[in-house]
Amino acid sequence: MRRDAPPRRSLLIRLLALSALVSLCSIAATAWLTARTTTGAIRQEQRQVLADQARIYHELLGYAATHPDWTGAESTVRRLAAETGQRILLTTPRFEPVVDSAAAAPGSPPSAATAPGSPPPAATPSAPPPGAADRTVLPRTPTTTVDPLSVDLAMLPDAPADRIDARAVGPFRLTTAERAAMEEAARDRAGCLRSELGVEATVTDDAVGRPVVSVPGGRPLGVRCAPPLVLDAPTRTESAALADLTALVNACLERQQIRPVTLSLGLQWAPARDREQEQVISACLANSRRQQLVRYVAPPVLLFVGAPAGAADQAPALSAPHRGRVAEVAALVLVVTVAITTIVGLRLSRPLNALTRAARRMADGDLSARVSATGRDEIAGLAAAFNAMAQRREQLEELRRAMVGDIAHELRTPLSNIRGWLEAVEDGVVTADGALTSSLLEEALQLQHLIDDLRDLADADAGELALHREPVDVEDLLAQVATAHGARAQASGVALVVDTASTTTAGYEVSADPVRLRQLVGNLVANAVRHTPAGGTVTLRTRPEADALLIEVADTGGGIAEADLPLVFERFWRADKSRNRQSGGSGLGLAIVRKLAELHGGGVHAASSPGAGSVFTVRLPAPAAAGYGG
Repeated sequence: MRRDAPPRRSLLIRLLALSALVSLCSIAATAWLTARTTTGAIRQEQRQVLADQARIYHELLGYAATHPDWTGAESTVRRLAAETGQRILLTTPRFEPVVDSAAAAPGSPPSAATAPGSPPPAATPSAPPPGAADRTVLPRTPTTTVDPLSVDLAMLPDAPADRIDARAVGPFRLTTAERAAMEEAARDRAGCLRSELGVEATVTDDAVGRPVVSVPGGRPLGVRCAPPLVLDAPTRTESAALADLTALVNACLERQQIRPVTLSLGLQWAPARDREQEQVISACLANSRRQQLVRYVAPPVLLFVGAPAGAADQAPALSAPHRGRVAEVAALVLVVTVAITTIVGLRLSRPLNALTRAARRMADGDLSARVSATGRDEIAGLAAAFNAMAQRREQLEELRRAMVGDIAHELRTPLSNIRGWLEAVEDGVVTADGALTSSLLEEALQLQHLIDDLRDLADADAGELALHREPVDVEDLLAQVATAHGARAQASGVALVVDTASTTTAGYEVSADPVRLRQLVGNLVANAVRHTPAGGTVTLRTRPEADALLIEVADTGGGIAEADLPLVFERFWRADKSRNRQSGGSGLGLAIVRKLAELHGGGVHAASSPGAGSVFTVRLPAPAAAGYGG
């Protein structure tokens, strides 16, 4: 007596466990994704803050490079603070406030943090800057120092090698008249390039504010539109500033006991020196430039950049109520998942239990067991497959019983004949002459043929029917089969022909066992001749397909009923239920044909209509390298 599976192994329990596991995994994945998303948002915010700080530093550095002091910088600082959402504070190195974006607007009472005369804090690097009250959030240490003569490479990695901001031109700044003359010359040259050479030239300013003509690729364009001298030669202002700078550099070199040099407008020197002196000249040039520019740029200030007033200076974190809400939502997800899984599990377990009971009935011998198959889901498909299997098994059982009876009938008839004739000889009723011996031999051959067919089928079912493959010319094989069965066909008044007029497989070879392939085609031919009346025709032909070769055996017999077509390849099946030897053989020939075709990797198909004859088609796989006419 069978028992149901214990609860720990039931489908519902496993579904519940699986749903709980999926829920936990989904909750954990959601938490992980939330953490990753939050971390990514924080990192993005940090990158944006760094980008804003770099922008603030760059613009303030440009202001310092073009102004002698910080007077009038309030508008620039307030604009940057409004655009970036950051608070900006500039102080002296002693933390004395210079400009504060959080200070009251002009005309309003100054706040205590930035009011003139406020006592400065202790001048220590870690002391909070003025104005860093509870109402705002600023770092305790400065973000950087704004000094156009000593650029912070951490904030501007692409700064010049001497760390002097390129916008700090000082005494090299052009006068209004000089700039107007150079702009006019630049526009004339750009117009010449566009009209004479078709070049899209534009007028722009270089790093120090000199008008220049830019052309695509920056390559020289000959002398037709050569640049005017005013564009290349230094102006009077630049010449004076260059002379002062050269004097400062040579004074530095004299202290280093190095011969003087001559500077060009591009701050290149001549003549060239060895590597050690080149380094000294470069250092003197940088120091001389700072000495020359210090009167034209704003003094260094400390830059503090922080969150605006009211912002929280702490990492985002879930509060206790929020954590409780997350726990409640997670518990709700778990409960809903378990409830849904329970409902789905019950709907799954019911039809599965019905299938189990039906399978047990079938195992106990009740081949009529069926289950109801409703719906279009997988369970309904399984139930339908079970019903089809049960029906097929019931049919096979009926065929097995019929086959046993057919085998007994096929064996009984020749054995009864042999026994009857031998008893007659023994009783002296008949004489054992040549005719009797021939008759008995014919019955023995029939028995031997039946036994050979059964052995072939048994070997094929057991996988022991070995094939000895070799290249086989199909048209030669059809000719051999036609020759072997020609006498029987002629005796029956049937024309047996091989159709070569419409074939395109001349010389076509397949890999097959020639003996078994002749047996396969021979069985089809023998069956066709047997069921074709006198005056009819049996035709053998071949035709190729993309990946197969088809061998067709067509007859002009009475045909096969549509209901009988699916059964023609079953063992011992015959349309004539009386099993008269005059109308059919043992019923094994076509079953052997199907087995041999399957062993060769192909198949066989029958097509017929009553009164219109039948066509049996064998499909054999063509070798990959096979070609027509090869």
